[in-house]
Order: sequence, then structure tokens, then C-alpha cells
Amino acid sequence: QVQLVESGGGLVQPGGSLRLSCTAPNFVRNNCGVDWYRQAAGKQREWVSSSTVSGSTTYADSVKGRFTISKHKPMDTVFLQMNNLKPEDTAMYSCAPRVDCSSIYSRGQGTQVTVSS
Repeated sequence: QVQLVESGGGLVQPGGSLRLSCTAPNFVRNNCGVDWYRQAAGKQREWVSSSTVSGSTTYADSVKGRFTISKHKPMDTVFLQMNNLKPEDTAMYSCAPRVDCSSIYSRGQGTQVTVSS
């Protein structure tokens, strides 16, 4: 399996924005579905957003209207644009392939997002 690689995390003030990236060779060209998850310290991992093989996108209620998932085929990268960030968005964010590509790719190690003033 090829491990996905996330990047783009960092420290941002409340109300700020970050764009996370999730990439691996041919990940988008293979038309893989993808899920974003996050795990805050001391809490269980929670689902954030999905982009399926058909191109449909879904979001957790807690991020709907603020986060946008998208795929960039030339870069083989999936983006998670996060706007109007809140302190409760602080977590380790990771991407994972959906079942259609789970035999080829594996979850990444994550990128830390910290929202604090």
C-alpha cells in the first residue's frame, strides 16, 4: 500500500483559514474516493468530510458551510479548505481512502491544526 501524505496544518487564529492537502501518486487519477477525519486530544476520531468516486461530497454538521473538499487531478491532491476556523476545530487531521481504493492506499499520518488566539 501507498501511504497518503497530508500537509498544510498549522496554528491559526479563530476566524482564520487553512487549506489541507492529501496526496499520493495517482491517487486522484485513479478516481479514488477519500475521507477526511480529525482527532482532538483525548477524544475519538471523528469523520469530517467525504468525496466519493461519483464526485459527491458530504460534510459533518459541525463543519458544513465552513469546510470544502475538492480534488485536483493534475496534482493528484485532495484539498480540504477550512474557513472561519474555531477553537473546537483543533485536532490532528488525516485523510484515508474509501473502500474503492483501500487496497492500494492507506491512511496518512496526519497534519496538526491548532486554532487559538
